[in-house]
Amino acid sequence: MAAVTLKVADLDRMIAFYRDGVGLDLIAQEGSSAVLGRGATSTLVLEVAPELKHAPSNSAGLFHTAFLFAEKSDLASSVYSTARAYPQSFTGSSDHFVSEAFYFDDPEGNGVELYWDRPRDSWEWSNGEVKMGTVYLDPNRFLQENLTEAGLTAAAGGMTSIGHVHLKVGDIQTAKQFYVDTVGFELTIEYGTQALFVAAGGYHHHLGMNTWQSAGAGTRTPALGLGQVAIEVPSTDELGALAERLSARGVQQANDGRVLEFDDPWANLIRVTVAS
Repeated sequence: MAAVTLKVADLDRMIAFYRDGVGLDLIAQEGSSAVLGRGATSTLVLEVAPELKHAPSNSAGLFHTAFLFAEKSDLASSVYSTARAYPQSFTGSSDHFVSEAFYFDDPEGNGVELYWDRPRDSWEWSNGEVKMGTVYLDPNRFLQENLTEAGLTAAAGGMTSIGHVHLKVGDIQTAKQFYVDTVGFELTIEYGTQALFVAAGGYHHHLGMNTWQSAGAGTRTPALGLGQVAIEVPSTDELGALAERLSARGVQQANDGRVLEFDDPWANLIRVTVAS
């Protein structure tokens, strides 16, 4: 997964949340856009769109962007920093068996997940599906056990990446047909008509999709929130194979041989590039 793009109303306010709260670095800012990440690796692009409004909560779009931390101490530092600077933004925490996760809303209502993965050899699989669940995770205990002295004063500077993106969609079967049968992700777990998780390379999920708020939602109209989801593939051969599958199913695309862009059935823009 690569950088997520958000369309925003207030650039300075959003930069402050992701920089001073989550702990991302401001890599670049020019005019009406900003790039944040860690070091030279971008994870979030913010683009001002003053002409746009917020979409209704039952629309398709972004459920949350999930930032993956390599170390529990770095996650604890980011959770503490975000909760301290933006105490009203915290919405919950969960042990998902494969990971431990903390949830926030940014100042414009975009969902944010901060998490770390348990070691892969501890994940349980059965009949090709990974065992994931939702069990209460005590945030105070997590911080007591994992927050370092350095993490008390500033969000730690360890490795952070986009671990996954969770989308709101209108129908799970349609999502499965598109993201598994056409795009080519592997199904990792499915919850009936409620939710679907897909991945590549044996991960628990790179994309999640649910209908909890958006069952029956149609095509998105331009709105604040999700601008695009960015995915990286290992080679031009894989990019070309994806382009062929999209063409075979009549999905419109823009393709220059290195970058492939297309909409999913709800007009969530997907950008696929060859990893450098």
